[in-house]
Amino acid sequence: MVGTATFVGAALGFSIQIFSNGVRKLPLMRHPWEHVLAAGLGATFGNAMVKWEVHLQEDLDKRLQEVQSANKKRFIGTMRAVED
Repeated sequence: MVGTATFVGAALGFSIQIFSNGVRKLPLMRHPWEHVLAAGLGATFGNAMVKWEVHLQEDLDKRLQEVQSANKKRFIGTMRAVED
């Protein structure tokens, strides 16, 4: 998954740089170091998005577990009050 995100991010960054040069009617491969920089930034962004998604899923699982335990405590507490 991370390899795919890296490749897609790098391709996106490179494509954006090509598009930018095309819109400004400049040679597409003008300043090749800008393409390398854009690809590197895109790859970094792709990896950050994967890490962020994993972090959000872990946080969501943790919060759902807390809510479930709170609901169980609340339900058990109301059942004991009814029984008394």
